[in-house]
Amino acid sequence: MEYEIQKHLHYAGIPSFNLYPYTQDTECADITIMGVPFDSGVTNRPGARLGPRAIRNMSQLTNCFAYPWSYKLSDKAKIVDYGDVGYYVGANTTKVMLEETYNTAKKVFESGSKLLTLGGDHTIPYGMVRAASEKFGKLALLHFDSHQDSTPSTDGNVSHANFAYDLQAEGCIDPSHSAQVFIRTEMTKCGYNIFYAMDAVNMDMKELARQLKAIVGDMPVYITFDIDALDPSAAPGTGTPVIGGPTSAQARQLLYELRGINVVAADLVEVLPAYDHSEITALAAATIAQDLMYLMYNKE
Repeated sequence: MEYEIQKHLHYAGIPSFNLYPYTQDTECADITIMGVPFDSGVTNRPGARLGPRAIRNMSQLTNCFAYPWSYKLSDKAKIVDYGDVGYYVGANTTKVMLEETYNTAKKVFESGSKLLTLGGDHTIPYGMVRAASEKFGKLALLHFDSHQDSTPSTDGNVSHANFAYDLQAEGCIDPSHSAQVFIRTEMTKCGYNIFYAMDAVNMDMKELARQLKAIVGDMPVYITFDIDALDPSAAPGTGTPVIGGPTSAQARQLLYELRGINVVAADLVEVLPAYDHSEITALAAATIAQDLMYLMYNKE
C-alpha cells in the first residue's frame, strides 16, 4: 500500500535534489542538476565540497511549495539529478574538475537541457560557462556575490577569485551586458556593471531587477550565485563571509522580479555546512536553487 504522507516526510528517501530522478540520461530533461563537490580553489575556509550534499538534503523541504511562483515547478518541468562530477584528489584535482564540468555541461546542453550546478567553491563556473558560450554564443553574466572574483589568474592556476576576469578575457562573457550585484570588495574592474551592496540593499528590488533586465537585454544569461552574497545573518555557513549583504527575502524577491530573462544555465556555490549547524545556509541555498530553475523554465 502506498501512503500519501510519506512524500511529506523530508528526512527519508535517497537525497537526490527534491527526490528528482537520478540519471545521466538528459535527453528529455528540461533542467539537469549537477553537483560539483570541489573546494581546492578556496583562499579562506574550506568545506564547500560538502555543499551539494547539504543542498540536496534540504531541497526535500524547500521544494514542497511554489511560493511565490504561480505554479509548482515539479508539476510542469522534467528535472533530473545527474549526480556529482569534478571531484578528485592530488595534484590534478583542479584540472580534473575543469575537464569534467566542461565535458558534462557540453553533453547536457547538446541534449537540449538547461543546467543548474551546485558547488563547490566559486572556481567551478569555468567549465559550464565555456560550454554554454559554445552552445549559445557570448553570454550575459549575472553574478550575485559579495566578491567580484575579478583577479586575473596566473599561468592557469585558477582559484575562486578568478573566473569573472578570466572568462570575459576569453570572450565567453560580454561584461557590458553583465552585472555583479551586492558587491563588497574592490577588485579589478573589467567592464562589468557593478551594484555595490550599500546601494543595492537600499533599492527597491523591482527597480534593481528592472535595471538588471535592461543590462542583459535578450542575451543568453548565465547566473552565478555565491551564497555569501547574502548577509552572514542569513548565510553564516560560507567560506568568506562579509557583512552588509541583503536578506534572503530581498534576494528571493530580486530573482522573482527577474522572470522573463533568457537564463540558459546557473550555478549556486560556496555553501559550507560545517560552519552552520542550524542549516539556514543550506536552507537559503536550496530555496534559491529552486528559484534559479524557475527562471530557466519560466520565460515570460
